[in-house]
This record gives sequence, structure tokens and C-alpha cells, in this order.
Amino acid sequence: MRLQHVLIPAALVSLVAASAFSEETDRYKLEKSANGYVRMDTQTGAMSICEERTGQLVCKVAADERAAFQDEIDRLQGSVKALDERVAKLENSLSARLESQLPSEEDFNKTMGYMERFLRGFMDIVKDMDKDNGGDGAKLNSQKT
Repeated sequence: MRLQHVLIPAALVSLVAASAFSEETDRYKLEKSANGYVRMDTQTGAMSICEERTGQLVCKVAADERAAFQDEIDRLQGSVKALDERVAKLENSLSARLESQLPSEEDFNKTMGYMERFLRGFMDIVKDMDKDNGGDGAKLNSQKT
């Protein structure tokens, strides 16, 4: 029973692998030419010029496809450059906006002066209330609880 559980999945895996290998070998078509071979990718239509060197087939992309690849590379490089410029512009405008929202040193010192005057006035009111209650700080503390 256990042997069956091992053999069936192994057989299925080997069938799938054989099918994939078969598809891969049928993908390219080779045609003999005067200078070597022409290889065509049946899925994409891409063509390559191949020649035999030291027992191996060496293929180069056809000139018109190389030009198409170079055009695509140039287009993508232009797109990347435009995106880089846009990101830099956005980052610069964002940092400028953030910096413009921060108060100047003068505004900060002015605000701190207001806060200091407010707290001093508040503390004076608390001291006056403490004096009115007879100066007994313990009495105030006991009323808080």
C-alpha cells in the first residue's frame, strides 16, 4: 500500500517533466543557412543567427531585433529618468512645504513669552488663593482629595 503512495506521485511528476521538456524542445526551429543556422522562437517569433563553434551552437540576436531591444532600453531609461526627476521634484516641494510650516525663531520666542506670562499669572492667582485661605497649604491639599 505504501509503495503505491510513492509510485503514483513519482509517475505523475515524471509525466509533467516530460511534457515540459517536450514543449521546450518544440519551441525553437532551426533552419540551415549559408553562414550557419537561423533559429526562430515559435512562441515569440524572435529570430537569431547561429553558428557552430568548437562543437557548440552560438546564437546572436538578429540586427533588427537588437535595434528593437535598444529602442526599448532607451525608452525605459527615459522613463526612469523622468520618474527620478519627478520624485526629486516632489521630495523638494514636500520638504519646502514642511519647512515653511515651522515657526521662525522670532515666532517661537514670542509664543514662549506668552506662555511664560500666562503661567506666572496663573501661579500668582494660586498664591493669592492660598493667602486668602490663611496660608495653610495643607488645608488646600486636604480639600483636593
